Amino acid sequence: MRRKLAAGNWKMNGTGAALAEITGLADMYPDPSVDILICPPATLLHRAAGAAQGSSVGIGGQDCHAASSGAHTGDLSADMLVDAGASAVILGHSERREDHDEGNEDVRAKARTAMDAGLTAIICVGESLAQREAANTLDIIGGQLSGSIPDQSTGQNLVVAYEPIWAIGTGKVPTLEQIGEVHDFIRARLERRFGEGVGRSVRLLYGGSVKPGNAADIFAVSNVDGALVGGASLKAQDFAGIIDALQGA
Repeated sequence: MRRKLAAGNWKMNGTGAALAEITGLADMYPDPSVDILICPPATLLHRAAGAAQGSSVGIGGQDCHAASSGAHTGDLSADMLVDAGASAVILGHSERREDHDEGNEDVRAKARTAMDAGLTAIICVGESLAQREAANTLDIIGGQLSGSIPDQSTGQNLVVAYEPIWAIGTGKVPTLEQIGEVHDFIRARLERRFGEGVGRSVRLLYGGSVKPGNAADIFAVSNVDGALVGGASLKAQDFAGIIDALQGA
């Protein structure tokens, strides 16, 4: 049985004062039935890990470099994330793919390094509105899966997050049927590539305007094992509504 996961991506938000949200979340969920992960900006990683120490809340990074070290000013290696207290890292988010021109090969290289360092790689896939309207969604997702996911992937070191680009932060949400179609497609692709054992053990998250009000319906969809949440994860009280829905799914 796959243990469900509620992952929060704080993106470029949060200063030291926001650490209170992590301690508040930890206080609310001393023994949750799902995994809880917060991915704060890099400036908060070490302090966030300290705030979450000994609690049910895990801490993750938002990106890492494909190299383990070197002359890469401004970048962070996977080993640095581990040293700061991270257990996971988000890779291939659409904002990284677009803003930093990251392709599938870049994401795959980063994921290899992250997995080698002992991190769980949360690899993001998703289509644009134009691609959705052109009925190219599954072709796009299939290419991202084959190009971005390393061969060494297992249910322990890989999580796949489906985030339709047109739904991120817009308030727009695909129909439950559209979410189910993509998640079922991802599951089938993983099983075909890695075999049923590994393919069925990888957790699949949905991301894109997930809120307490729509979370329960989304979590009832086939092969949705949790969520990758943006803005609604910034406040413990807001994120709690989503976590509660996941625990009840």
